[in-house]
Amino acid sequence: MKGTLKTKAIRLTAAIAAGATLMSVAACGAQPGGGSAKATGTNATVWTLTDSTWASVQQTFEDWNKANPDAQIKNESFANDSYKEKIRTAIGSGNAPTLVLSWGGSPVTDYWSNENIVDLTSDLDSTVKSKVLDSVAAEGYRDDKLVAVPVGQVQPAILWTNKAVLKEAGISDAPTTWDELLDDVAKLKDAGKTPIALAGGSKWPYLMWAAYLIDRIGGPEVMQNILDGKADAWSDPAVIEAMTKIQELVDAGAFGDSYQSMSADDKKDTALLANGQAGFDLMGSWVYADFGTINADFAKNDLGYAAFPSVDGGKGDPSMLTGNLANYWSVAASAGKESQKTAINYLKENTYSDGIVDGLLKSGGVPPVKGIEDKVKSADDGSGFLTYVYDAVKGASNYQLSLDVALPADQGQALLNNLEQVFLKQITPQQFADAMNKTL
Repeated sequence: MKGTLKTKAIRLTAAIAAGATLMSVAACGAQPGGGSAKATGTNATVWTLTDSTWASVQQTFEDWNKANPDAQIKNESFANDSYKEKIRTAIGSGNAPTLVLSWGGSPVTDYWSNENIVDLTSDLDSTVKSKVLDSVAAEGYRDDKLVAVPVGQVQPAILWTNKAVLKEAGISDAPTTWDELLDDVAKLKDAGKTPIALAGGSKWPYLMWAAYLIDRIGGPEVMQNILDGKADAWSDPAVIEAMTKIQELVDAGAFGDSYQSMSADDKKDTALLANGQAGFDLMGSWVYADFGTINADFAKNDLGYAAFPSVDGGKGDPSMLTGNLANYWSVAASAGKESQKTAINYLKENTYSDGIVDGLLKSGGVPPVKGIEDKVKSADDGSGFLTYVYDAVKGASNYQLSLDVALPADQGQALLNNLEQVFLKQITPQQFADAMNKTL
């Protein structure tokens, strides 16, 4: 899910796409976005999630309020689903929050296209460029303007390995090329293992395979053409080849016979890897803690991780990533000027403040902040995992946001449905491309 600052101009009808962890902020006072500072001291309101990973961010609001009695930010917390419904209604009705935080992607593009959020370039561009890793900062720009400021942790998709299972199958290291992956699949099958754990019942894990393969084969320009809505962009040869290689894996028995019955919510794919029944699992970094919960011995001794393999002759850089970048703060255009001022001043002070960085690291999250190598190393549990994630994001020449968030919601759903048919071999790669072109 961007090594250079990019511009997206997607024609959208969707608002909020389904995905990973989310948080946001809202407007205030007696009237939507209004400034009732003189009466109550509150002229901005923030909505956050109940997720404990955001404790350090929530603390910044408490600290802000102590220091700014006449410019208070009122904080309320909501469960994930409740928040999504609430923010959708607020944006659509013109009662937008002062600060709106999203996953980036299509919601931000939609907000910007519909003039729901303001240009933050003059106030925060230098702050973001100096503090945030380029691959994550890039997602906050539309039309070369800063409209969304990163907050929270990075969660790239990683090729997880069970080192003991690989050794049993005669495999010494994780594959670095597609051909090596195919060879490893054959060896794991011969050893009586499921080569690659895949929670196909959830559909969205398919996205990581599609994004990485399109990237590795065609480079980031292919997906950017799709995001820009260019006619017939899904017919790019890189897309056709990517779908062909997915079906090549299916034909090789890479995912076993029951992958469609496995759910990511039930963590059945992670359990398959952790319990020694599979060799690989392509999944986001957020499952790291799950491995320890499922099988502590495995997590301590045999858990491995690696980059997605390169494809021979492909244009993509092996350093390129896909996954969740971060969350992003935006400032609502409907908010009063004093509310906007409070929000912007808060962001100036709290865009990856030391408190937020230290809090995220303590909770096992990796903030995309420049120059924190020593902090990351100190916070690591000894496995080197936090350092691995940080270095991967820092070195990423492109970081493609998860496709279900990057695309408008209707296109994202069509992609899930059509990818499922590719994995089940119900449609050909060309039929996939034809179907997706109709969504542009």
